[in-house]
Amino acid sequence: MKHIAPLAALLLIAACAKSAPENVAVGNIADPDITEVADDSGGGEGPTAVADWNGKWVGVEGLVLVIAPGATPDTRKLKITLMDGTKDYVGKVDDDQIEFTRDGVMETIHAGTGAETGLKYLAGKDDCLIIKPGEGFCR
Repeated sequence: MKHIAPLAALLLIAACAKSAPENVAVGNIADPDITEVADDSGGGEGPTAVADWNGKWVGVEGLVLVIAPGATPDTRKLKITLMDGTKDYVGKVDDDQIEFTRDGVMETIHAGTGAETGLKYLAGKDDCLIIKPGEGFCR
């Protein structure tokens, strides 16, 4: 009986030491084709390439941008949640930005800093995407 307690403690420590892999994709219930990808960029001056943008980006007051690979290498699936709800778009990669049409207007997503979003709650962030002033998302 004396030897069971140390063995149980060792098993408990081993079980707690296991952690989930860092880059686990989590399916989106609303659209199983769009997944969230963990950010492993380590911060810095914003995402370096459009390929690094896949995953979930968070704005203020529940605003969210999710980017996933599209049907072709030069397209991306976009899911944008704003105050008026969530809408899906298909974007086209153009150098260092993603272009998409929203309500008949051509919009672009580009890298920037929290300060460049114009949103004070994101001001200290470095890893952000911006659609237009006041519409930014960071990791």
